[in-house]
Amino acid sequence: MPHFNVLFLCTGNSARSIMAEAIMNRRGAPNFTAFSAGSQPAGVVRPEALKMIQSAGLGTEGLRSKSWEEFSKPGSFHLDFVFTVCDNAAKRDLPNLAWTTHERPLGCARPRASSPWNTGICSSL
Repeated sequence: MPHFNVLFLCTGNSARSIMAEAIMNRRGAPNFTAFSAGSQPAGVVRPEALKMIQSAGLGTEGLRSKSWEEFSKPGSFHLDFVFTVCDNAAKRDLPNLAWTTHERPLGCARPRASSPWNTGICSSL
């Protein structure tokens, strides 16, 4: 089976896209390698997201909040699939990414600071 690179985009790249990256890297291996990025990265991954990832038995090593501009630089990874996991990122103009034709908005609800983290997480993930 061929290998595919997947990018999950969100605004802050601090929760939903990070969780999607961790899930895809575990469940999609060895055929998929996942990355995540944000249009306006928060610079840190939310502790609640890291806790959920760990509670699911997934690794958190290497997970970090980063700009989607990292994937538009020469020599960056070829991306086979790009998914936006928040409405804000889906509405923005995507940078010139090294990707093919597969882009899809997933439209996950944004977790609110006042709500428990076991609700409001995108069922698509």
